[in-house]
Amino acid sequence: MKKENVIYLLILSVLLSGCATGKKYTYPKNQKPLIVRMETTGYCECKKCCGWKRNWLFQPVYASGPLKGKRKEVGITAIGTKADWGTIAADTRRYPFGTIMYVPGYGWGRVEDVGSAIKGQHIDLFFPSHKRALKWGRTWKTVKIWKPKYKMK
Repeated sequence: MKKENVIYLLILSVLLSGCATGKKYTYPKNQKPLIVRMETTGYCECKKCCGWKRNWLFQPVYASGPLKGKRKEVGITAIGTKADWGTIAADTRRYPFGTIMYVPGYGWGRVEDVGSAIKGQHIDLFFPSHKRALKWGRTWKTVKIWKPKYKMK
């Protein structure tokens, strides 16, 4: 077997095992999931996806909205975690922070972020690059959802 094929198989096995993200999501075994058809979109931490720009000091700031011009921490979610594969932005009135979801074709994720355009039955899935987020596009998926029994701060 060629060296490239061995490396490819090794990377693929790590990705499929879930070890690449370092995140493990557990859902309540005694709770049946909600099964909901949802619109899914992809996002990354870039300017286009997250609505930020650089000010005259080259610092990232919010480009619009009530925080316009205020300092922006790029790649940090609404609950203060680093956005990574498995980070989901949702309407937290419907799906509170900490909600675990399984999205076919994407995998496991947890609601840790919000977005101004994310309302109702729509979730935004984090991707490590803009190219991958665009490739995901806008698709409808049947999502399994486990809401937390507690409130995350």
